[in-house]
Amino acid sequence: MSQRPYVLLSCAMSVDGYIDDASPERLRLSSAADFDRVDGVRATCDAILVGAGTIRADDPKLLVKSAARRKRRVERGMPPDLVKVTISASGDLDPDARFFTTGDSPKLVYAPPAVVPGLAERLGERAEVVDAGDPPDLAAMLADLDKRGVRRLMVEGGGGIHTRFLTAGLADEVQLVVAPFFIGDPSAPRFVGPGVFPQSPERPMRLAEATRIGDLVLLRYLLGGARG
Repeated sequence: MSQRPYVLLSCAMSVDGYIDDASPERLRLSSAADFDRVDGVRATCDAILVGAGTIRADDPKLLVKSAARRKRRVERGMPPDLVKVTISASGDLDPDARFFTTGDSPKLVYAPPAVVPGLAERLGERAEVVDAGDPPDLAAMLADLDKRGVRRLMVEGGGGIHTRFLTAGLADEVQLVVAPFFIGDPSAPRFVGPGVFPQSPERPMRLAEATRIGDLVLLRYLLGGARG
């Protein structure tokens, strides 16, 4: 098996498994304390990945926000910002999205070969566009990230991306925060979609931590064969 980074999936969801509602505005499922916890987890990683749909919907910066944590990263010989990574099958990405315009670390876009030339021209120096096969291959992407020195990758969604990592058996850890309410709208996005998952009643994840964060709860699961 090719070398790859340790892959940590991070997500907040409602009790019934939704990561947003169906309204135009983003639903905040986490609290200030949990956002700070997530910032601390980010600070331990080398790279952070979200899907292209998340960039279009949420326009995230994906930076380490705490000045103290950024300083500690530099003191450990790490850049203050994480390498930003996304996957786009269509190349439908805005060069002015904050994913590309904030932070000084590299931005990487993994895309099919037919999309690479046009997307690379449109993004210019704001990102490196990498041929990841058609459709983009997660294992090949992880092998490429490993060659670039990424040892710990944080994946923050959305649901399609989480589903792909889990069904491919390419996740080592899941940090799942559960908010104390229900969404109940079948048109709203969920933590994962349909798929064949290696994690099953016969091969369950291992609960490594359960922590109360106010009325939220953090469940930290380790998957079979998890490393580091």
